[in-house]
Amino acid sequence: MGIRSRVFFLLLPLLLLGSAMPPASPLPPIQLKQEVLPFGTQEFHIKGVVDERENKKAVAFLLPLAPAAGTTPQPVDLQNGSVAALETYIQQSLKQNQKLRPVVLRLKEFQLTEAPAEKGRVAGKAKIAVAFAVRREGKLLHLFDYAGSASYSRPTTGPLTMVEPLLRRMVAGSLRYLTTWVEQEAPHNEKLTHTIKVHFEDYLRHQDDDTLFYDPNRPLTWNDFQGGSRVSGSFAASIFPGLSNDIQATVQDGVVHVLVSTKPYILRNLSKILPSAKTAYSLNHEQRHFDIVKLVSEHYKQRLKPEKLTLEDYESQVKYQYLEALWEMDRLQKQYDGETGHGTNTSAQSRWDKKIDDELRALKVKL
Repeated sequence: MGIRSRVFFLLLPLLLLGSAMPPASPLPPIQLKQEVLPFGTQEFHIKGVVDERENKKAVAFLLPLAPAAGTTPQPVDLQNGSVAALETYIQQSLKQNQKLRPVVLRLKEFQLTEAPAEKGRVAGKAKIAVAFAVRREGKLLHLFDYAGSASYSRPTTGPLTMVEPLLRRMVAGSLRYLTTWVEQEAPHNEKLTHTIKVHFEDYLRHQDDDTLFYDPNRPLTWNDFQGGSRVSGSFAASIFPGLSNDIQATVQDGVVHVLVSTKPYILRNLSKILPSAKTAYSLNHEQRHFDIVKLVSEHYKQRLKPEKLTLEDYESQVKYQYLEALWEMDRLQKQYDGETGHGTNTSAQSRWDKKIDDELRALKVKL
């Protein structure tokens, strides 16, 4: 019994050794081949690739070619790493102009996985998911997401010749889609704009009887004071001036055109005059209140130069400058009335008349 026992335990290690599978040889990294893609772009260039995948270790998990090597997929990466390999492939394969819009490819998913299939075959499935963003004024603006998938079947002992072309076609497919999308969107998509231009319009249309908009060729008359003669305090006349504006933005061929319509105005039904105060001097004093609003609107225009605006935030910047204009208008109107004593100080009134006229001429509002 002792001899049989020793024989049994001696054969067991031999049986185990005989059934062990040899380790599979490591698969070489995948090198994406250079090619000339049958499409190009006149709207952008790929600035770089950012790897945002959860698993950055490999792009493929491939079954060993030898059946005896087992059914555990081996991780295989692109040669030189995914980011470098994709950037090199794009630079060498896609016709680009580095002076055009910089677009960043954000890699979300890029993986090919093999698994055993029926009848001694291997099934491969590949997925790609990327997000494209344009770099503008130091920031990335998301454009769109792209996703694609593909599959194949090969013999267990068949070559892996379909892996590299499949991965390459998936990358090329995302670039083709990007090219088509940008070409379609560039004329009107605000995210793809690269320049801003500001246009001004002096609003002169009179659509109601109450609002009078500033017109250098149409000064105030006493008929514009339709609020009656109940003037507050000891004033002989009062005027109700204001400043409003409209902003309209359109995109054309990569340019944001901002149209600013300025509207210096008075409200006739809030403008009042005592019958005894209807003199040329009093009317001039009130006209200067209106002129000040016009000057403020011109200052507002000067602050809206394209070089002072950003594509990302031009709308809020325009609105802020409008608030600055309202504050300036309030300050100048108070200063004007304070220094002229509401028109009672004739020498101060004369100085303000000259100051206002000089600036209106400098701004080409008056000849």
